[in-house]
Amino acid sequence: MLTLAGAGPASAVEEALGPVAPDADFTARQITLALANARPGQRLDYSNRDLTYLDLSGVDFKGANLKGSDLYGADFTSANLKGADLSGTRLDRSVLIHADLSGADLTNATIFRPTVFTDLNYSTTDGPKFAGATMSGARLSMYFAGTDFRGADLTHANFGPLEFKPGQGTLVTPMNNFCKSCDFSGAKMQGAILFRLDMVFSNLSGADLTGADLREADLSNVDFSGADVTGADFTGADLYGAKLAGVKGWDQAKGVETAKNYDKAIR
Repeated sequence: MLTLAGAGPASAVEEALGPVAPDADFTARQITLALANARPGQRLDYSNRDLTYLDLSGVDFKGANLKGSDLYGADFTSANLKGADLSGTRLDRSVLIHADLSGADLTNATIFRPTVFTDLNYSTTDGPKFAGATMSGARLSMYFAGTDFRGADLTHANFGPLEFKPGQGTLVTPMNNFCKSCDFSGAKMQGAILFRLDMVFSNLSGADLTGADLREADLSNVDFSGADVTGADFTGADLYGAKLAGVKGWDQAKGVETAKNYDKAIR
């Protein structure tokens, strides 16, 4: 099982490691029927399985155990994954449109280039929900807009780019990831890597960002009200229109003097 949860940017070639052939251990029908027939409170075990490319759209997983499974390319459109154990899974290239992962355990999971929009209009209502999810050490490469991360545990989660230059590995990848207009209010983001992350208009109010890496991030119009940024690194970040009222630990943040448009932040 592939798990890429390192602290620094990784080469895109790592995404291709491991088998991704469509020879899953179960059919989508077998899983759907088993879940439909599960007794109330019964948590089915699909841990450490090959579930690549399965169409599991609309399925209610009833908190199933999927720990360590390979979910590459699986379709979870409108699936109910609330409270499911997805720790150590590979969700790369999966379809997460309208998927509900609230309260799920995604510790050390990878989510590389998932499909989260129904079309090229990039609707903020299409994305998955991660409210209250445990995503400690998760590695993400994505374009999210309007995604719900409220109260999630993103301790040491890595939102940084896979490559420092586009096309550095075997796949063409962007130099930064996107979390535009996302809601991180009250999230635990200690030591999170948000390097070069585009977070325009996102809500980080009340978030714990102690020791977070925000270097070169686009933080334009981000709401930091009541957030704790003690030891966070803002080197080269863009703070145009950012709301800094009530921010804790600002005097202990790093790189503030190099941040762009600090004079245009709202304090």
